[in-house]
Amino acid sequence: MTRKLFGTDGVRGTANTYPMTAEMALRLGAAAGRYFRRDGSAGHKVVIGKDTRLSGYMIENALTAGFTSTGMNVLLLGPVPTPAVGMLTPSMRADVGVMISASHNPAVDNGIKLFGPDGFKLDDAAEASIEMMTLDGVEPAGAERIGRVKRIDDGRFRYHERVKSTFPTELRLDGLKVVIDCANGAAYKAAPEVLWELGAEVVPIGVEPNGLNINLGCGSTQPEAAAAKIREVGADVGICLDGDADRVIMIDETGAVADGDQIMALFANRWAEEGRLKGRTLAATVMSNLGLERYLADRSIHLHRTAVGDRYVVEAMRANGLNLGGEQSGHIVMTDYATTGDGLIAGLQFLAEMVRTGKPASALTRSFEKVPQLLKNVRYGVGATPLDTPGVRAAIAAGEAKLNGSGRLLIRKSGTEPLIRVMAEAEDEALMLSVVNDIVGAVEAVT
Repeated sequence: MTRKLFGTDGVRGTANTYPMTAEMALRLGAAAGRYFRRDGSAGHKVVIGKDTRLSGYMIENALTAGFTSTGMNVLLLGPVPTPAVGMLTPSMRADVGVMISASHNPAVDNGIKLFGPDGFKLDDAAEASIEMMTLDGVEPAGAERIGRVKRIDDGRFRYHERVKSTFPTELRLDGLKVVIDCANGAAYKAAPEVLWELGAEVVPIGVEPNGLNINLGCGSTQPEAAAAKIREVGADVGICLDGDADRVIMIDETGAVADGDQIMALFANRWAEEGRLKGRTLAATVMSNLGLERYLADRSIHLHRTAVGDRYVVEAMRANGLNLGGEQSGHIVMTDYATTGDGLIAGLQFLAEMVRTGKPASALTRSFEKVPQLLKNVRYGVGATPLDTPGVRAAIAAGEAKLNGSGRLLIRKSGTEPLIRVMAEAEDEALMLSVVNDIVGAVEAVT
């Protein structure tokens, strides 16, 4: 079945434009409600969280109408990080969890992510069934079976306590000055509060959401503001979250940025030394740098590569009994603590390592030398299929021939935006640039 609604991380698009309309959100809520209430019994629940986008109000109300129309009771968490929904869905004995967020995308976009009763994101088969029911329509519940709605006022505080419980009880953050960039997103209250409660001197930025400024000039995809603030105030370290706080990028005391690969290298090595790394294996996507793979191999740690998307990382972890994985983009998944990527938990684990070792952030964010890597994105129009054209296929084949085993080439369609992502790795940077530019030019010629 060709997926028409779901991408690599739920349903996503520009708000008030298909498929991110109130009508489709209502239909999706009804379909998900019917899917998780197939036995027709009463007492079924759904937990709904959201980030700070203006369109979140519209989509929250539409989803609520859809779920209640099929007899599901709705628990509204308000603005909370995505991992909070993963945590609270099983904690509150809900049948399904929903996060309304477009993650790192601009404020005009929004998205809907679905979690099962175990707190993990749904697999492809479940999403396919719900998508089919969304498009076909479902039978509503009888008038006497319509669901109820309740707002949960302390959802953020429940998340607080769970997050703090992952930080070693014998450690404190006293004496550390931490810049925390919340991207004007879902963690704008939770993250600074947790850091302060653990003893840090907190310098918050990106904590004034207005519905339109999420990820705007801040957050994990634009860490320049946090780096400048670190240099301005003389902070020890910076933590950059994205709009729904499931990603993290670390910044050292000099303002240098460390991506998810460097964070995973630090954690994997530490956990392996302590005997905590299950299977002595890290799960990461095909986007992770070759330097990470070499670093792990030197320490007899295996790198299990997956398709792009934290959901696929988690699926591989669960299938292989692993407890650490993630993405170069900053999704760090530690299933000992959470069911999905959690930027705040990952940030706390990094701070714990700083306290434990007494080393500066710069000594912990440079575990390995990266192999030169270049990624370029090409936007394409609705309905276009540039990767299927002869010219693009020929350019890709020519690029692989040029590399001739001396590097890696990865071309893929984004699962969250209308982009073709062209990535290459090679020790020869001039060759890498030439290969990427040739393929980008071929894609641009047909878009």
